This record gives sequence, structure tokens and C-alpha cells, in this order.
Amino acid sequence: MGPIFHGMSEQKTPDFAGNDPDSIPRDRLADAIASEASFDGWTRATLANAARGLDLPTGEGDRLFPGGPLQVLTYLSARSDRRMVEDMEKEGVIALKIRDRIKAAVRIRLERHAGQREAARRALSVLSLPFNAPLALKLLYDTVDAMWYAAGDTSTDFNFYTKRATLAGVYSSTLLYWLNDRSPGAEATWAFLDRRIGDVMKFEKLKGQIRSWGGPKRPGRPTAARR
Repeated sequence: MGPIFHGMSEQKTPDFAGNDPDSIPRDRLADAIASEASFDGWTRATLANAARGLDLPTGEGDRLFPGGPLQVLTYLSARSDRRMVEDMEKEGVIALKIRDRIKAAVRIRLERHAGQREAARRALSVLSLPFNAPLALKLLYDTVDAMWYAAGDTSTDFNFYTKRATLAGVYSSTLLYWLNDRSPGAEATWAFLDRRIGDVMKFEKLKGQIRSWGGPKRPGRPTAARR
């Protein structure tokens, strides 16, 4: 049997501005597929079953998501990123300290917009396949970039990339922890997130101290100009 998931040569970016006449049926179908995926995985059969469950005309599911399940995952991830940013703005997260802004971003993304755990776990299994690695990296980058955007990041230098790389590690590890967390209210996950961000802050402080070591010269040491 050949691979169920096929790479998309033309992957459309979700249109959330209201310009897509298919936005409502596409939204409904994407949600139905995500529910089915908890039991049957992210397959073309799941897409077809979800379309039938919504009484869509034959072939309508393939028309709405011609790229199949991978396009559904791309759509849902982009929609979740957008909703996360909206929630952060509504709650005034920008007024918090930067550490708390990032904590809020990760928590909102997982708590409200990651979907059902089993569907998310199966999605990660699909995205971990070697030929889906480019898409997995793109979706992860888009998510952490949205988090930094909502947190008020305006960096344009090398820090732009290091911040996103660091947050990608924090978010990915917290996501994996959350998938297996059965504590009430996922409190163990949020404690894990707090520790991970604490480790990052310690590392950033250490980097700053190391940079300062190259600053003032030791007293009494002659400079080249005095020799």
C-alpha cells in the first residue's frame, strides 16, 4: 500500500478574512475530521467519513481539502494560531512581564486550541514521518512566531531567530508532556512549563554574564596605548 498522506504541491494559506465563500463548510468539515481522527487517524478515509457525516455532496470533501489530511492539519493549525493571538489580545497579555506572556501563549494554545489529545497525538505521528518533516517544521515555526508576535516581540536582528528557536523547544516539550498528562486541570503540565521557562531565563542570564566578562579590563593591566 502506498502512503496515505500525499505532499501538496500547492498548499493554500487559510483565508480568515471572510473572502473565502467556502470558509464555513471548510470550518465545519475540519472540525468533523478532527473529531473522527481521534478514533480513525488522519487519513483520506476519515476525511470521506466526516464529509458523509455532514451530508456533503459526493466529492465535496476533496474539493474543500484537495491536499487531503495534511491540508486539514495545516488549516487547523493556522486557525488555532489565529485564535490564540485573538485570545491573548482580549486578555491583555501584553501588559504582563515577558516571561508571563510566553507562559500565557503556550497555555492558551494547548488548553484551548490544541484539540482533543488523541487527535493531536495522531497528528504528531503523521507529521513525524520523514517526508512530512518540512510541513511539521513550518507549522511549528508559524505557531511560535504567532506567540512572539502576540507577546509584542519587535526584534529584527539575530535575536528574532534565537527567540523562535528557543520557544520552539519549550513549546514542543510542553506539548509532549501535555499529551500524556492526566493530572487534574493539567496542572502538572503548567508546572513543567514554568520550569522550562525558568531554565531558559537562567540560560539567558548566564549568557548576559558571560558577555559582561569581556567588558571592563582588570585594574592595573596596561593597555596597548600605554606600552
